[in-house]
Amino acid sequence: MTEITRKIRWGILATGGIAATFTEALLTLPDDAEVVAVGSRDAGSAKAFADRFGIPRAYGSWAELAADDEVDVVYVATPHSAHREAAGLCLEAGRAVLCEKALTLNSREARELVTLAEERGLFLMEAMWTYCNPLVRHLLHLVAEGAIGEVRHVSAHFGFHGEFPPEHRMRNPALGGGALLDLGVYPVSFAQLLLGEPDAVEAWATLTPERVDAATGIVLGWNNGAMATLSCGFTADTGAPATISGTKGRIEIPDGFFYATRMVLHRRDEAPQTIEFADVHPADPDGTSMRHEAREVMRALRAGETQSPLVPLAGSLAVMRTLDAVRERIGVRYPGVD
Repeated sequence: MTEITRKIRWGILATGGIAATFTEALLTLPDDAEVVAVGSRDAGSAKAFADRFGIPRAYGSWAELAADDEVDVVYVATPHSAHREAAGLCLEAGRAVLCEKALTLNSREARELVTLAEERGLFLMEAMWTYCNPLVRHLLHLVAEGAIGEVRHVSAHFGFHGEFPPEHRMRNPALGGGALLDLGVYPVSFAQLLLGEPDAVEAWATLTPERVDAATGIVLGWNNGAMATLSCGFTADTGAPATISGTKGRIEIPDGFFYATRMVLHRRDEAPQTIEFADVHPADPDGTSMRHEAREVMRALRAGETQSPLVPLAGSLAVMRTLDAVRERIGVRYPGVD
């Protein structure tokens, strides 16, 4: 890719809640980013979204957005079930892509997208914002320095109580429904960020009448003796805590580990140390924005890179293989894909 020195021009593919949140984040970066187009299969939805955010061009199809030569990168914000089609369409048209997590429904589809991006020499990244979070980057630095010794255990959970009708994307198998791809991708990705791809995968789940997982428990094992205990679900309000335990101490993230702003370092014979980082913006006061991943995409595009060193494609593929293994253990299948 050629180096870009001007503002990065974004296209937004889909108009749901996550697309709105990401667009709001981009609008807090006016010196770096410009949202120039939005595309939806519903022309009215695209126009309403464009009007809401002051976007100059609205398209009533994904293909029209992908064909827009004034778009540098497309953010794909569809349900999981459409990631392969939407991201592939954009890559085929020559657009760089930031695709929401989980990257696809399974590892085969993910490999197809990665191969397509490599063949086209185009940037592709999974929108795993946790990997771009400054506090998480500092956590990795502490671990690499040996602050807690050798990591032996990772615990991470993401759950809430929610009632969803059968047709809702959280329960609809045709939309990649269930807790695993929507919520579980975060604890799995967090564990693999610290320990790499596991050597063993075990899982148990409570399934909905539609046979997608409402709650899933996961145990990952590594041949060096390390392990991870993870969970996800929409049956209980577990919050989103995480703990990384090593031979000399541990690091605790009390809640919201995937958008962490505070962690506590516990070292043997030392007082606990609280470390905080909050990137608060007036337009986004809760500090949970997607600005960090957007900045990383734009940095990579300006540098002419085809993938991010913070969110490497090999890592996304490894996570998808683990998610495939979990689904095999719990008996969740997606129609027309598995």
